[in-house]
Amino acid sequence: MSTFTLAVLIIGIALVFDYINGFHDSANSIATIVATRVLTPFQAVLWAAFFNFAAAFIFSTAVARTVGQGFVDLKLVTPYVIMAGLAGAIAWDLITWWLGLPTSSSHALIGGYAGAAIARVGMVRGFSHCLDALKVGRGGEWPLTLTFIVVAPMIGMISAYVLMVMVYWLFRGSSPSKMDKYFRKFQLLSAAAFSLSHGSNDAQKTAGLITGVLFTSHYLPVFEIPTWVLLLAYSAIALGTLSGGWRIVHTVGGRLTRLKPRSGFCAETGAAAAVLFATHLGLPVSTTHAIAGAIAGVGSIQRMKAVRWGIARNIVWAWALTIPAAAVIAYVSFWVLHVTMGA
Repeated sequence: MSTFTLAVLIIGIALVFDYINGFHDSANSIATIVATRVLTPFQAVLWAAFFNFAAAFIFSTAVARTVGQGFVDLKLVTPYVIMAGLAGAIAWDLITWWLGLPTSSSHALIGGYAGAAIARVGMVRGFSHCLDALKVGRGGEWPLTLTFIVVAPMIGMISAYVLMVMVYWLFRGSSPSKMDKYFRKFQLLSAAAFSLSHGSNDAQKTAGLITGVLFTSHYLPVFEIPTWVLLLAYSAIALGTLSGGWRIVHTVGGRLTRLKPRSGFCAETGAAAAVLFATHLGLPVSTTHAIAGAIAGVGSIQRMKAVRWGIARNIVWAWALTIPAAAVIAYVSFWVLHVTMGA
């Protein structure tokens, strides 16, 4: 297979992942606004898809650069490593989508990329050197990214909780029905903000990998994100969002806790704050983690039993398994590519 054909194939697979990311994580963007019946599911996905795409014209490419070169040593990466990494991420996303678990496509991608790189380095240098593939020391993004697995949902939870307290204080003289009359309109803004934050972070991850393909295939002299790559990535995630992810919408929007327009507004705003903060730092963060933490925050303000902590525990287990599971699938995928294609 020629270098050009291989690069085109991997870019196509990356866009498939981006599309799957869109419908897997569309639940994050639309679950609350659908659960509160502010918009119908069809209206909600249109709203979310528009703002997912609009993020391409607003935010920098810091997250794309981090994903492309902040986790794995690019000198040790080949196009086949990126292909196997994408296979691990896609497989884990589809498994968790089928199970209705809102896991992180971001961490699936990072885990898959790492697993494939470890497989190649172990094959070339021996298994005692396989961890040389990962940038875990100075200049690497692993420590801060792993920290944000905990920090992002906590920021979402605390922000949403504080917002709920402020809302109840500001509207202390209003009835719940009167409050919701206002917040049905406000929630359109909070859903837009969260969809923008989702696009600002998630689409850039695929753009970073596509740029990695172009760089390792020697089509780019330096690691810089081309504009056409960004537009492709944002288009794919917006189309995926239009497809919806109804299994996960049900888990996030209805099973974790009961939501009203006022609590939906606070959850989306709190989660958007967490994701935008990470985007500002150039970190790939899980929008899934942020919105789940925020929903738990608004649910717990009334009473702790309002949150179904058993379901929350299952979600957290899925979060913990995402990076290692995607890494294992990608590791195996690289060996399969080695046997079948001489990777």
